[in-house]
Amino acid sequence: MPIALLALTLSAFAIGTTEFVIVGLIPTIAADLQVSLPSAGLLVSLYALGVAVGAPVLTALTGRVPRKALLLGLMALFTLGNLVAWQAPGYGTLVLARVLTGLAHGVFFSIGSIIATSVVPKEKAASAIAIMFTGLTVALVTGVPLGTFIGQHFGWRETFLAVSALGVLAFVGSLLFVPRDVHHSAPATLRQQLAVLGQPRLLLVYAMTAVGYGGSFVAFTFLAPILQQVSGYSANAVSAVMLVYGVSVAVGNLWGGRLADRRGPVAALVLIFGLLALVLLVLQFTASHPVAVLLTVLAWGAVAFGNVPGLQVYVVQQAQRCAPQAVDVASGLNIAAFNLGIAGGAWLGGHIVAGWGLMHTPWIGAAVVLGAVGLTLWSGRLDRQAGRLAASAQAAVRTAP
Repeated sequence: MPIALLALTLSAFAIGTTEFVIVGLIPTIAADLQVSLPSAGLLVSLYALGVAVGAPVLTALTGRVPRKALLLGLMALFTLGNLVAWQAPGYGTLVLARVLTGLAHGVFFSIGSIIATSVVPKEKAASAIAIMFTGLTVALVTGVPLGTFIGQHFGWRETFLAVSALGVLAFVGSLLFVPRDVHHSAPATLRQQLAVLGQPRLLLVYAMTAVGYGGSFVAFTFLAPILQQVSGYSANAVSAVMLVYGVSVAVGNLWGGRLADRRGPVAALVLIFGLLALVLLVLQFTASHPVAVLLTVLAWGAVAFGNVPGLQVYVVQQAQRCAPQAVDVASGLNIAAFNLGIAGGAWLGGHIVAGWGLMHTPWIGAAVVLGAVGLTLWSGRLDRQAGRLAASAQAAVRTAP
């Protein structure tokens, strides 16, 4: 494996850690900065919003910048953002730090795939991208619980300092090992990206992504306070529960990909979204029982990210039909839809906590995910209608004199 690819994977690990570790630190941050839980939850929303905006807009604006120089600039921005979070004197500065790191995240994954494929033979391009993205999965399994552990024992600021150290290592690795002459074609302009957003079938898939993925974050954003205030777990035990969740996510992601391959993305997504809604509803009743809630969190991890492979495959399939000249753009915009879902789910969860209380987030999150089930069934019905029309057209051509 090229060392340059390992440097990219380390970057993905650092970025994945800083995105999700905040979930385990929300009660600690809220108490230290003397803000409410919903305000602390906005740190999840605003980061995700930075990713959603940064991916399409900044990728287009930096199209002429050499890839290695842009990569180094992004990792420097990422490291700076985490250092600002480490030294943040108050809530406003921490919000700024989260937005900065979110912007770096969005562009990194837009260009990271290009760089990853450039350092391996052409026939290994897909494997190279998969290896880079394992950094995100490993972050959920190890980086997030470890970061939560650091935050619980040494303070939440030290978590961001540790992630900054990862950013420095990734920067040095990229500086030393990523080649200078990474060939790249100009990324899609904003106009081309907006043209993709004019395709109704793609908009429907983006809605499935945002609603289905975001529904989970209505409750997941406030998992740590639920575990502490309702389940009776100590602050120190939350990191162990996050470890259980991360391991389950890694297994569930593989399972979701295989299910989408075997049954097709629509059937797989209906099943996974249905199971996710069921698990969130079960959480409503198990949250006050320490053992039962641990088993529920284990099941939650297995389905929470299992929809990702199916959604990515499905958006590519739809783009090949209605926007074949912009498949990469369509796929990239689905990443933005994931993060819009996170932002919206965390924002909605904050309002629910502020108005009704923590334990209304699971059942409302389940209701949101059921909305994704409906959207997926609708999309599948449109696919069948399109298939029948195409078959009729072909039959008419064959019987024409």
